[in-house]
Amino acid sequence: MAHIDLVGMRKVYSDGQTFFDVEDLVAREPFGQFGAWLKETCASPEIAEPNAMSLATSTADGRPSVRMVLLKGYDKKGFRFFTNKESRKGRELDNNPHAALLFYWATKAWSRQVRIEGPVEKLSEDMSDEYFHARPKSSQIAASASNQSDVIANRETLRQKFKEVEDKYSSEMDVVPLPSFWGGYVVKPDMVKFWQDQAPRLVFRRPEPDEKINPDATSVMDDGWVLEIVQP
Repeated sequence: MAHIDLVGMRKVYSDGQTFFDVEDLVAREPFGQFGAWLKETCASPEIAEPNAMSLATSTADGRPSVRMVLLKGYDKKGFRFFTNKESRKGRELDNNPHAALLFYWATKAWSRQVRIEGPVEKLSEDMSDEYFHARPKSSQIAASASNQSDVIANRETLRQKFKEVEDKYSSEMDVVPLPSFWGGYVVKPDMVKFWQDQAPRLVFRRPEPDEKINPDATSVMDDGWVLEIVQP
């Protein structure tokens, strides 16, 4: 086994010049701030997939699982992604419709995380169909051919299934129909946490309906959000 010094593996952070604080916010709600960071990340050649995010789900009895997916849209209603609804994550969301997302973006200049938590809802079939047919045809065929998370005997089995679907819709005029097992979800956040380098975290959250806000520690922001500074 190759020796890797994980104990000594450490990034040396800056002297505080890149810290992110309340006065650096560009919006008084989390979606505007997320959009600003995403725009900067998309402009950085150091980030290969700016919309890649980890998606954590859990069984009804609390056994978690996590994987990488791609963000395919966001607005003030939430953060959207698409997948096979019969996959492990789809089954877990059926039984426990809550999820956590994590974006991690690291460049030579800064390291950033955005953590998002909240309930999850399925998108309409129309929205799923629109996105499905915006994908390359090869991706549509792959989604139709794969029973995601199911065990197969070998890779050739999957190749054969792909070829069968490909042959069925071989003409440029053939439209691959949206599979009944494929669609979109939206994570509707009740917490969004922003972190940059070793600075305290800035947390937007939805307060409980009967919660008494402490003005010394919590700032009332826009659209029903409050903001708190959390120790790193």
